[in-house]
Amino acid sequence: MKKLDRYGYAFIAPFWVVFLTFSIYPVFLTLYYSFTNYTGSPGEEIVGFANYARLLTDTFFIEAFVNTIKIWGVNFTLQIGLALALALLFSDLRLKLKGLAFFRSFFYLPNLITISSVALLFGILLDWQHGSLNMILLKIGIISDPINWLSQPVTAQLSVSLILTWMWFGHSFIIVMAGVSGISKDFFEAAHIDGANRWQMFTYVTLPLLKPILLYIMITSLIGGLQLFDLPLLLTDGIGAPDGSLNTMVLYLYNQAFKYNNYGYAAAVAYGLFLITLVFSAVVFKGMFRKERAAQKGA
Repeated sequence: MKKLDRYGYAFIAPFWVVFLTFSIYPVFLTLYYSFTNYTGSPGEEIVGFANYARLLTDTFFIEAFVNTIKIWGVNFTLQIGLALALALLFSDLRLKLKGLAFFRSFFYLPNLITISSVALLFGILLDWQHGSLNMILLKIGIISDPINWLSQPVTAQLSVSLILTWMWFGHSFIIVMAGVSGISKDFFEAAHIDGANRWQMFTYVTLPLLKPILLYIMITSLIGGLQLFDLPLLLTDGIGAPDGSLNTMVLYLYNQAFKYNNYGYAAAVAYGLFLITLVFSAVVFKGMFRKERAAQKGA
């Protein structure tokens, strides 16, 4: 038996070697660098919490944080709103809509496209001189002059939010529909017999039973949204133009590390991002279940 145990350890050893080398070791090395002034060359010095103190007063990081929240907020609101609206339609016993399998595949397709291809596609569509969007709007008379979508802060942020919504809406829709499919039809039939309308069935039956699913979508979307990096990098000059409106937290981290060689400060930004994600996730989790816990205590 002892020999067999040794063989088992030998088989799992490659996984643990790779995991410790490429996952655990970088985490602790980054933590160490966050307390130094490391610039890529040997001879770094320990600076204590100086990088974290700088982080709290860094206006560029605060601006990047606000930009990230704005872009994610618009994206998530549209994404979950559309997913719930379609879930309401497809779960309606009176409408009995068909073609759910087709729509699942159709809405999920953008999620399969690589982000570089998406950035190239929308970079062409949003081009202010020859882009298809401006040409269509000019032709139907909605605008009189071409709009430079990616050169104005508001339209640039809105464009990125809408692109992300287009990419990830199908993913959220599939998860929401899976949750709706798991709800027994007896609840809807009972509500229908009691005279509940569509909106009442949605608010008093569907939404409460979907709360764990919505919590999962919101937290995963929040984590992904706070790590937004590739699309702003590929759509602009790589430093968050125009006027820093697309300078997200991870893009700021990337530039600090690989453009300005401030590896120590970039490591502190990474851990600051981790703490922000942790706090936001905890707040969302507690907020979603606060009423239920209060009701249980009252009972």
